[in-house]
Amino acid sequence: MQNEILKNISRTEKAEFTVLCLIQDGDRLLLQNRVKEDWKGYTLPGGHVEPGESFVNAVIREMKEETGLEIINPKLAGIKQFPIEGGRYIVILFKAEQFKGKVVSSDEGEMEWVEYDKLSEVNTVDDLEDLLKVINSPYLTEFQYVVNGDEWTAYLK
Repeated sequence: MQNEILKNISRTEKAEFTVLCLIQDGDRLLLQNRVKEDWKGYTLPGGHVEPGESFVNAVIREMKEETGLEIINPKLAGIKQFPIEGGRYIVILFKAEQFKGKVVSSDEGEMEWVEYDKLSEVNTVDDLEDLLKVINSPYLTEFQYVVNGDEWTAYLK
């Protein structure tokens, strides 16, 4: 029994869970102009999953906190992941096309509706294009960064 427990422990790793959501209204998407230096620029709103919280409840809560919108029926749209010290950082990706309320900004950054064909005109985070590919593609579900030394390589699957 103890050997079985030890065997299972060796197959686990520390994980940090977060959510991001593409809130879309026709041909425009709601972006947050993040102010934090670690991931600065226009990106999708999101945040951390609280211990014991469901991923769906987390994305609904985070969207309300960061955008002021109550998203309705968010759909799981993929996963993004990258290594962190001692484990893995996992971002559960959602898409919501139904919502109610009025857009407000938070201390995380200003919220702004941007049309898809105007994305090249705003300063987006480096990987927004890949995030949108995964979320919007029926053929992709995963965005994974593999790190080799100082080099980060993105793989979309």
